[in-house]
Amino acid sequence: MPIEIEKKYRLTKKQREEVLQRLPRIGARRQGENFEVNTLYAGDTLDVGHSVLRLRRIGSRGILTYKERFPTRSSIKHQREDETRVSDPEAMELILDALGFTPALVYEKRRETWRLGKTEIVIDELPFGLFMEIEGTEQGIRDVENKLAIKRLRSETDTYPQLTLKHGIDCDGVIESRFPEER
Repeated sequence: MPIEIEKKYRLTKKQREEVLQRLPRIGARRQGENFEVNTLYAGDTLDVGHSVLRLRRIGSRGILTYKERFPTRSSIKHQREDETRVSDPEAMELILDALGFTPALVYEKRRETWRLGKTEIVIDELPFGLFMEIEGTEQGIRDVENKLAIKRLRSETDTYPQLTLKHGIDCDGVIESRFPEER
């Protein structure tokens, strides 16, 4: 069972600029950027506070992900994460619907991805804010944090789905957080 280990930070515009300036200086390599539409599904077998089933669309590609969070008091979260690429996201939606899963939450995200060794750093923009996630080993996360040396970096313990529930809009029973120009 693959385990995702990551830490999320809420960024100000100034901190985002600082991070983007410092990443190449500490040896991180830019991997690219993309626009994502993430749909989370509800169903009888999912415990929304504990596990999620997500279909992520990036252009015409899709990724189906199951995540199950492990309890922790740490700002570094550990969770089971199983993913598979989906060549036809529309067909996957029909399959999920046939299995009794219905869209519950949709959030859009602009993501820039960087890599430093085996550690991944992503800079995210969502309709409700700017964020950075560092994913790797706990030591790798701490190393990147120290190398970036960003003042007053604030960890964010809420997940994007939790933040979408707080900041999204109810659109016919589906909570959505979308960029105005992407609608």
